[in-house]
Amino acid sequence: MLKGVIATMIKLDFKKTNGLIPVIVQDHKTLEVLMMAFMNEAAFARTLETRKATYFSRSRQSLWVKGETSGNVQIVKEIRVDCDEDTILLKVEQIGNAACHLGYKSCFFRKVDGNDLKITHERIFDPKEVYK
Repeated sequence: MLKGVIATMIKLDFKKTNGLIPVIVQDHKTLEVLMMAFMNEAAFARTLETRKATYFSRSRQSLWVKGETSGNVQIVKEIRVDCDEDTILLKVEQIGNAACHLGYKSCFFRKVDGNDLKITHERIFDPKEVYK
């Protein structure tokens, strides 16, 4: 009962961004940025209810729970909302070592080096093996 009451009290501005709010995901211990995704109202409600990070896939036009296929689940430890109430910061416990669907710990595994992108992390898993 209490979760439902809290959820109805939180008002985020989904209209400003055409129904999708950007979500920055950070490791709750190291504070490393792991990924960026989007949530619609249903994904936000499911995340609040289950404490498992649930996002909206723009390519599939559906909800997805992080780690359903890979096993690299994100347990939500803290949720922060920005001053305009249109961006979310999730602090998560990353179960499994990779947040990135390409097999890296973080989706930000490349840095700009002159006119090139340099890979700065080791690949943890082969996505061809995980996402058959």
